[in-house]
Order: sequence, then C-alpha cells, then structure tokens
Amino acid sequence: MRPEILYPLFAGISTIKGIGERSSKLVAGLIGDKIVDMLWHLPSNIIDRRYSPRLTEAVPGRIITVKVRVVEHIAPKSRKQPYRVIVEDDSEQLTLIFFKVYADSIAKNLPAGAERVISGKLDSFNGQLQMSHPDYIVKPEEIDKVLGVETVYPLTAGITNKMLGKWIKQALARLPDLPEWQNTEFKQKQGWSSFRAALLAVHNPQRAADLDPSTPARCRLAYDELLANQTALAIVRQRVKKQAGREIRGNGLLRRKILEQLPFKLTEAQEKVLSEIYADQGQAFRMLRLLQGDVGSGKTIVALLAMLNAAECGAQAAIMAPTEILAKQHLETIQPLCESIGIRAELLTGRTKGKARAALLSDLEDGKIDILIGTHALFQEEVKFKDLALAVVDEQHRFGVHQRLNLSSKGNKADILVMTATPIPRTLILTAYGDMEYSKIDQVPEGRKPVDTRVVPVDKISEVVSGLRRKLQSGTRAYWVCPLVEESEKSDLAAAEERFASLQKIFGRDVGLVHGKMKEKEKDTVMEQFKNGEIKLLVATTVIEVGVNVPEATVMIIEHAERFGLAQLHQLRGRIKRGFEASTCILMYAGRLSETARERLNIMRETEDGFLIAEKDLELRGSGEILGTRQSGFSEFKLADMSVHKDLLRIANQDAKMVLELDPNLQTPRGQALRTLLYLFERDDAVKTYLAG
Repeated sequence: MRPEILYPLFAGISTIKGIGERSSKLVAGLIGDKIVDMLWHLPSNIIDRRYSPRLTEAVPGRIITVKVRVVEHIAPKSRKQPYRVIVEDDSEQLTLIFFKVYADSIAKNLPAGAERVISGKLDSFNGQLQMSHPDYIVKPEEIDKVLGVETVYPLTAGITNKMLGKWIKQALARLPDLPEWQNTEFKQKQGWSSFRAALLAVHNPQRAADLDPSTPARCRLAYDELLANQTALAIVRQRVKKQAGREIRGNGLLRRKILEQLPFKLTEAQEKVLSEIYADQGQAFRMLRLLQGDVGSGKTIVALLAMLNAAECGAQAAIMAPTEILAKQHLETIQPLCESIGIRAELLTGRTKGKARAALLSDLEDGKIDILIGTHALFQEEVKFKDLALAVVDEQHRFGVHQRLNLSSKGNKADILVMTATPIPRTLILTAYGDMEYSKIDQVPEGRKPVDTRVVPVDKISEVVSGLRRKLQSGTRAYWVCPLVEESEKSDLAAAEERFASLQKIFGRDVGLVHGKMKEKEKDTVMEQFKNGEIKLLVATTVIEVGVNVPEATVMIIEHAERFGLAQLHQLRGRIKRGFEASTCILMYAGRLSETARERLNIMRETEDGFLIAEKDLELRGSGEILGTRQSGFSEFKLADMSVHKDLLRIANQDAKMVLELDPNLQTPRGQALRTLLYLFERDDAVKTYLAG
C-alpha cells in the first residue's frame, strides 16, 4: 500500500555502498535499518575548515587548512616519543605530531619536498606551532575536498563521522521530489522551501546557527512531522466518532448509595468531569476520553461512578492497570464499596490460575461479575464478557493504542475512559492523545496538607538519617529512593542494595528493599509488609513511582535528586500525598548543581501543581523525556522539538482537522499528498485504520 515514489527510501541500509554486514548492525543500532531512518538522523555540530591563513597569522586553538611543503621527518629515539614531521609555508614552520607511528604510511603521505594540504586543530607549545594527527593530508589539487564545512553527526563506537557522512549523502541522493502536502498559502507565508530542499539544507549546515531547531528548514521539517502525527490522530478520531456506540444512562440508584457512604464530598472538579463522562456515555457514538488528574485528586472514585452507571443499565465494566500492585490497589478501594451495594467486583491477573481462574472466567461470561479489575491478563482471548459497556485504562502511557482498542473490542460498542496521574502538558496531549476528548481534575480533596519539600546536599546525610530516626520512632513510614544511575557507573540496583545495607545497619529489620529486577511475588510481599507496618522504611528504585498507596508513609527521601526529571520527582513525591497528615520530601543532591538542575529542584520546592511542573519540565528538557523516562504511547519525534515547535503543533492540529472536514477520504491532490506524508513518517496504521473503516 506504500506509494511507489517512497520505495527507494524504505530499502534496507545495506543497499548503501560501503555498508557491510558489521557496519549495518552498528548503523541499525544507532539510527534504524531503513534509508529513511538515515534522513532523520540530523547533524549535531559542524567543523569549519574554511579558515586558511598564512602560518604566521594563524590563531592557535582553531581548525586551519593550509598548503605546506614537507621539510623533514624526525623519527623518535624511543617508543615513548612521538614521530615528528616539519612542514612550512612561505612564512613559518609547523610541526606535525604522530603518537601512533606507522613510519611507512607517514613517509608515503608526506614525502620530503612534496607540497601537501593539511587540515586540523592548530596548537602552540613553547612558542612553536604544532598539530597532532592532522584530520586531512591531501595533494594540492584535492584542496576543494577539504576546504569547506564538515557536518558532524551523533556517532556510535565503530563508525567514524567520515563514514556516516558519506552514507547519509548517498541516502539523500535517493530522495525523490515528493508532492507538496502543505497548504500553499501557509508555506509561502512562512517562507519555507520544498521538503527536499529543507532536508538537504538541514544536512548541509554552513554555520553553527544552521543547527538551531528554529531555522526555517528545521521548522518546515518539524511541521511536516507534526502534520503527519496530527493527521493520523484525526483519522483515528474521525473513525471513532463514526463508530456507533450505545446509550448508557443509568437510573443513578447505585451511584447515590455510594456517594452517601463516602466520608468526603466530591470536589467541584470531580463533579464537572463526571458530568462530561456521563454525557459521553449517554451519546449514540462511542466515548473515547482521557481523564487527567494529579496524584490524590480522586480519579478512582470517578472511574467507579462511571462503571456503576454501566452497572445500573445491567452491563459490565472493566478497569485495567499496568501492574499487579496497582490492580490490587484498585480492588482494595473498589471491592468493599461495591459489596456494600450488592455489586460484584473481582480481580484477574496473570497469577489467577487453575480452578479459581476457570470459575472467574465462567462467571464473567455469564454476567455474574459486574466490574472486572485486572492487568494485561484482560487481553487474553479466553477472557469473555457477557456485556462489556465501559473499559477504563489506568496509566495509559504504559500501554499501546492497540492494547486499548483490543480491550474495547471485547465489549458491545464499549466506551473507553483512559486515566493518567502523570501530568502531561497540553501540547503533548495533542501529540499523544489527539484522538480523544479530554477531562482534567485540577483540585485535590479538602484537608490535604501541603508537602514540606527541602533541598539538602548529600554531605548532610547523617542529619537526614537522624531526622528519619525520630520520624520512624513516632510511628510514621518512609520511602528512600535511590538514584537513577549514570551509565558510566554501577547500576541503580547496586546503588539501592548498597543504601539498603547501610540503612539496615542503623534500623535493622525495619528496612525493606524493592527494585525492578525482583519477581512480582517478592515485590508484592515487601510492599504488603510496608503497607501493614512490618517494614517502616522502604528503600526502592523508581519502581514505586506510579500508584503505590500507603497513606501512613509521610516521608520521601530522594537521593541524587538532580538526576531525575521534574515529572518523575513529582510522581515520587506523590507517594506521600495519600493521607491527610503533614508530610516531608527531602531532595538530596551531590556536587555543584547545573543551572537546569538547580531550577528543577527550586520548582519542586515552590509548587505542587503537577500541571505547572509538567509545563516547566517541557521547557527544561524537551518532549523526548517529558515523563522522566521515554515511555511508550508518547510520540518520540525525530525532527520536531516540543520546547521549540509547540506553536507549529497547534497549527498542524487545526490544519489536519480542516483537511479531513473538507476531504474526509483524502482524495484531492493535497489529500493524496498527505497520504504520502503519512507513509513517509510511518503513520501507515492511520491509513490502514481508515481504509478498514
């Protein structure tokens, strides 16, 4: 189905001259395995070799390209000494230094008396000009090959810049003239060139300023990628809206009973969000809505009320969580409330086995279970509902779009409600969830006390431990999160084990450890001990980031906080905002803080507003790392940078909507060109989805 014009770009990288079996593996690991992937691998720097002064006027520290005559070779007297070659122009002498000595090769490249062009970084030592290992040594007639601007690409071990540059040039040579998919007036207003010209310009920067993401060529390409993203999402959204749904309008009886039992009143934000969800459930088309709410804002109770709306109509609902810990937590919240009003809620995970599993699946198919809570296990083929009307997906970024659709397909025109506690900037909601309606709970329940957040240097760790001892003696529980470890060091697991051992010497059996490499069962056991108070201090890696609910835990210590992203620090701090007690978060840092790290920690100290923090995180880090780690479900753009191009995203969003309103089948010349764009940026799924109806 891919347009024929794109075939050359989707050939394998091994079709490039010079890429053999070994180098194709290296390139695939760095860039990808198709020609098109090479086009998206943008330069990171330039080397300007146009500076060609006389040696007397040359500035040490700069890269120079000069024509010289070879005067003499000075072989080393011992292995520790370098090989030297004296060269000169008409004004001054220069010593070329070679630490790796291949005398025959040097003599061949630089024969005495010959003229050569050399290029490299000029240094000065004891008043003498010198150059270590010139980058280029060529004959005078080849000077044009050197005297220019060299593009520098991000590399991997085993590939040189020269090799990669040559291969990317070949990839660019295969780029055809593609039909224009942009709105002509908009493109002219921006002063942008064609797609092909923009891509060639980006790969041939002539000044350092040409590397900036805000240049016209980069903006043009970023817009193309964003337009592909937004058109794909608009197609999916259009299809969802066309899908017939079912009108779910319960009588409110079960919901009233639950609300009467709750020890708190719903916030205005919860009420508003519920009215949006109920309105969607009552429509004749299927609901696809994102519910965003900060940690502790009460999303679970909102989800339960939406599920009870389905139960009031005699239908079933399901809620899917990314981990067993989270699924069990939902069960602990939901099951007692449901039991009190005669509604059956059950749990299904990968560990539900044998007779218990068979009985549960049979009851589910017979309609005896009203609400099913589970993990990925809900996707399995043998899980059959009698009448699934609402599927709730918790922490959506841990699941792919296909999994979401897979779950809803188990029902009869089932609605989908997607929830996340990860604050997402409005801009990124468009890129990842542009196919959904959007609701936001931006209030926390009354009575929640703010977290006292402190920033402390790591050399005050003994004072932190003393304060922690007093807190634990008073009956509180605490988390100690170990750092994300830089690759050059040991693993974060080793750091956590080391910290666990040192704290165990002080606090004995009161200390537990959880990390991502533990088996689910072991992890659950430790978490259970922490929840019921057998363990008072939990040492952990970031495995506790999402959803762990222990209201008695009111202290959070994060070691090497400067290594974490803002959104992740916010998620971790959220673990101690579960109860109504005053809580303390200590952010420990080591060494001198960079400007960005200092700003990050200051923001954490100043605010608890997750949405504000997410916006700041986007400004400081760019979109690639917005969630603290690169999580699936978020578009990792190759050319667009959300901290620079977010205004273009809004325009692309409007443009895509307008195109599909006027040309829903993408049949006009621009529509056909947009199909090519979708395939170019590998958004084929949208086209297939569309054609599949």
